[in-house]
Amino acid sequence: MLSSAIPDHLQCPRAQPSRLPHAEFQPPYPAYSIRFPQDISQLVIAIIGAQHKTRSDTATRTSISTLSGFLTAPTATPPSFSEFASATDNKGFHNIAALAYWPSKPAYETWASESGFQTWWRSLQPETLQNGWFLEVLFPTADRFETLFNTESNREGSAHMGQCMSGPIQEHGYWGSMRDRLPLSQTDALAGSKEHIKLPTTSGSSGRVIVPGKKNLAVIRSGQDWSATTPGERKLYLETMHPVLTRGMDFLRDRGEEVGCYSCRFMEIVDAKTGKAAEEEGGGGIDRTFGLAYFDELASLEAWSREHPTHLAIFGGFQKYARTLRNEVTLRVFHEVAVLDEDQQFFEYVGCHDTTGMLARHY
Repeated sequence: MLSSAIPDHLQCPRAQPSRLPHAEFQPPYPAYSIRFPQDISQLVIAIIGAQHKTRSDTATRTSISTLSGFLTAPTATPPSFSEFASATDNKGFHNIAALAYWPSKPAYETWASESGFQTWWRSLQPETLQNGWFLEVLFPTADRFETLFNTESNREGSAHMGQCMSGPIQEHGYWGSMRDRLPLSQTDALAGSKEHIKLPTTSGSSGRVIVPGKKNLAVIRSGQDWSATTPGERKLYLETMHPVLTRGMDFLRDRGEEVGCYSCRFMEIVDAKTGKAAEEEGGGGIDRTFGLAYFDELASLEAWSREHPTHLAIFGGFQKYARTLRNEVTLRVFHEVAVLDEDQQFFEYVGCHDTTGMLARHY
């Protein structure tokens, strides 16, 4: 018996059509969604990062130490889960960021106040900084958020706040299933806007800029974990799937405006002390990556997934990968998707270059 990706308490009569091929559709392989306690009605995902013009181990460790001090402050309740990741952006800058999760907006605001983070953030003076800082906070309500995991044991990101995994779900394995997993899609078309907002002339590498929220901004965090694969599968993944995935993420990073993508960071989970990945000398991270992308609306994300050669190569490559392994895949994959209203977003950049994150809306 298949479960619905939408939990019972968020189900309602549909006013918008489902993309399900037919009522008896059986997915080609099992997948799962996280079940949150019903008292989690709005969760928080914060991306708090430092931007350096060149990579420096010393600067990376300093940035991590600064952020870790707030995330683990003894005077504040810590986030439910946090980790560090790094990426090279579309101007070649090195970005190191903490990703942190809270079960409610009040919990995040209390942490920001009690840890001293809020005071520190407001005190940053762009003209005195050696590097840029960015704060991107997402406040999705439960009806605007969905998750997908290929194993029942794969707890990533928001799943650390989950009560349990669902049973195998029906809404996956077909085009449009991502939309069908969003509870609000039962009654709302989730249309966004392709309009670009002109930001103040102070934007760029010398200022502090807040980017206003955008109607139905679509955000996806899509991750890969090959830390527990067999040696043979690890070799196959790194030689076949990983290069194809990297090309797709690079396209969204460098030319994303062609498909409605404002920003894409292909990030590597790094050690929370050294800032290094597993394969680097003196590393200690594990073999995990994820793409974090912001699209002008869900339809644009769907169109890239369904039609663009870079994603079709990823999709086709995975099918071949699975066939080669006779569907005995130990690679773990997941994603989180949020479609946010204007007041469920906060983007602020201090001393960052002008295509950082949502600053790319300033064309």
